[in-house]
Amino acid sequence: MGAPAKFLFDTDFAVAERGRPAMTAAEIAARLADAEAAGYRNGIADGKAEAEARAAAAFERIAAALDNLGRSLAAVETRLEIEAIDVAVAVARKLAPELIANEPIAEISALATDCFRHLVAAPHVVVRVNDRLHPSAREQLEQAVQSSGFAGRLVVLAEPEITPGDCRIEWADGGVKRDRAATEAAIDDAVARYVVARRGEAHMPELSWRPQS
Repeated sequence: MGAPAKFLFDTDFAVAERGRPAMTAAEIAARLADAEAAGYRNGIADGKAEAEARAAAAFERIAAALDNLGRSLAAVETRLEIEAIDVAVAVARKLAPELIANEPIAEISALATDCFRHLVAAPHVVVRVNDRLHPSAREQLEQAVQSSGFAGRLVVLAEPEITPGDCRIEWADGGVKRDRAATEAAIDDAVARYVVARRGEAHMPELSWRPQS
């Protein structure tokens, strides 16, 4: 046997592997640069997608907050409106008796005068008033007849059960009456129905409305 050959460390295994030539330093640097660029682009894309997702979520939260705010403002507006109605009704309830006490026959005379003008051909008209107001009411109603053109007979009767300021006016085929209690009840009913509707529009709890006394 001959002597074994010495390994001289001059074999390039990169060249020897699969017969491929070894990459130069420039090629390696270029590939590294490409890899870094691709990583950068991927990072930018991922960051942009995440930012867009966060922005979309933020906009959804803002939209929800604005919707809640809108409902809250509507509820506050409705509550203030209801409170204003309540105050207005309470003031009217307080002022009405005082106005009637000061001018108890004014509304009676106005209603009767309007009737006289439409009943000029009626043979007679009967006006029923509170017994305490009878003398003064009869005097004012007789004056109203003279200025209205009514040619029939006026009869003014005293009725103790009629509330001062109220009256009943009757003629042959009809009649009207002024009843403050019934009017207030009708107003309360109308206001209550309006309040319930407004509460429903503003999604407020359904609470029955009661006027302040």
